[in-house]
Amino acid sequence: MFISLWEFFYGHFFRFWMKWLLRQMTGKCELQRIFDTYVGAQRTHRIENSLTYSKNKVLQKATLVVQSEVDKCVEDIMKEKNINPEKDASFKICMKACLLQISGYKQLYLDVESVRKRPYDSDNLQHEKLLLKLWNLLMPTKKLKARISKQWADIGFQGDDPKTDFRGMGILGLINLVYFSENYTSEAHQILSRSNHPKLGWNQPY
Repeated sequence: MFISLWEFFYGHFFRFWMKWLLRQMTGKCELQRIFDTYVGAQRTHRIENSLTYSKNKVLQKATLVVQSEVDKCVEDIMKEKNINPEKDASFKICMKACLLQISGYKQLYLDVESVRKRPYDSDNLQHEKLLLKLWNLLMPTKKLKARISKQWADIGFQGDDPKTDFRGMGILGLINLVYFSENYTSEAHQILSRSNHPKLGWNQPY
């Protein structure tokens, strides 16, 4: 309750006056002060928050900019905030870098979400190859007798046809399993061995 009230008053009243006061004292806007104080991911995170909570529409829209429009967006921000490029030569470079990172991770999120929403399709040859690759990575010495088989339970699937297990994560779940098993094979085998332990395992029937 107290936290919610503080966030409300800070967002609607205190933040505005604090920004105004600091600008009078330093001669720099909040974005400039962030660039002067922070670096790396922390800088980008604070820039994104500053743009998101700004009452200025130009700054708000900056968090949704696509990569091809970043340069123009930076120019618009500098115009809105009255930032002289001759007095603050690094601002344009830093803002562009931050906006590219913001737009980049948001696009990455959309791409990953698109894969997650794609269901496993047994008629898709690529999906089937990935599934068989997972088996070969986890069970290199044991041959899979059939595509639909009780053997799939040996690597943690619930039914005879593993395609029914890829629900919430879609094909992304299989891609992640294959990636982990291929790049961290030893760890994947250890996890599988532990899951099948007669007493300690979590892959045992009840």
